[in-house]
Amino acid sequence: MKVIESLQIGSYRIIQDTERYRFTSDSVLLARFLKAKRRERVADFCSGSGIVGLHFFAENEGVERVVLFEMQQDLARMSAETVALNGLEDRFTVENCRLQEIPPVYTEAFSLILCNPPYENGGFGKASPEKAVCRKEISLTLEELAACAARCLKFGGRLALIHRADRTAEVLSVLRGRGLEPKKMQFVAGKEGAKPYAVLIAAVKGGRTGIDVLPTAVNRK
Repeated sequence: MKVIESLQIGSYRIIQDTERYRFTSDSVLLARFLKAKRRERVADFCSGSGIVGLHFFAENEGVERVVLFEMQQDLARMSAETVALNGLEDRFTVENCRLQEIPPVYTEAFSLILCNPPYENGGFGKASPEKAVCRKEISLTLEELAACAARCLKFGGRLALIHRADRTAEVLSVLRGRGLEPKKMQFVAGKEGAKPYAVLIAAVKGGRTGIDVLPTAVNRK
């Protein structure tokens, strides 16, 4: 069942389906991890309901355009409905496609890419196919994500993503292998002093070496 919920930023609202994969507080952490630069052209990879792209747009001035990329048709359609609900048709575009099949027109088109990707290994398990695709590397691997980001970013453009903390070394290695130099990192824990469960990483295409490691963020879900 579709519901309309407040984004709790101004009058912005978002449409979600209570029977499908809904966004979590991790998406909000990602949307707040970086600030927009002037005339930022933003892509939201694996956009789902569009929460990350919409939240980033709502909290930052200077965003010129946002493109939401989502492979599941129902989620892409719901994102388009959210865009229309907020009257943002002139600032947002929704692309229903796999990241591996992003049209050539988007090559080196973005100054910032945000991504909350599927980050678990394994098959479908007990989850529905729709939810499993959002959570598990079934249709998109980490390597494929990095390759797509490298292709779509301008030189000097930024990629920000959230991933499993126990895959941090792998994420850093894959990003560097695609010319995306990690520049900012922050672990996320469920409570003070707890073992981190996630990591936020920002990388720059063609950036110099050197990474700023921030204090662990506490996300009490």
